[in-house]
Amino acid sequence: MKNPLINNTLIILASIFIGSIINMSIVLLGPNIIPPPNGADVTTMKGLKESMHLFQPKHFLFPFLAHALGTFNGALIAAKFSKFNNTRNALIVGAIFLIGGVTDVFSLPTPIWFGLTDLIIAYIPMAYLATKLVMKK
Repeated sequence: MKNPLINNTLIILASIFIGSIINMSIVLLGPNIIPPPNGADVTTMKGLKESMHLFQPKHFLFPFLAHALGTFNGALIAAKFSKFNNTRNALIVGAIFLIGGVTDVFSLPTPIWFGLTDLIIAYIPMAYLATKLVMKK
């Protein structure tokens, strides 16, 4: 594509899409590895909200990994394939995922420790780390 601005926009959109696929794949894989607590209905948002109090710290591992790895991989793609402003574009991807994380924290009754850990570590730092790995090469 000749127009680098359009190219970067498409790269950012593709990065968000791919990062989201990675995120959802890990979220869906999690209950197969660490089963939800007895009596928890995680098949609907209503069931998840109502059973969140049953969750132990181990149940938050895969959601955190999903958020961190989805963001990291999306930002990595943005940093690697953008024609210019690689770091900025990767951080845009991280910011978009952060908005999703903030939405999750306010829509689900997650423990404060998880919400803070997730918002502080899983998004902007992962996007920044991705840019540092790409820029090294």
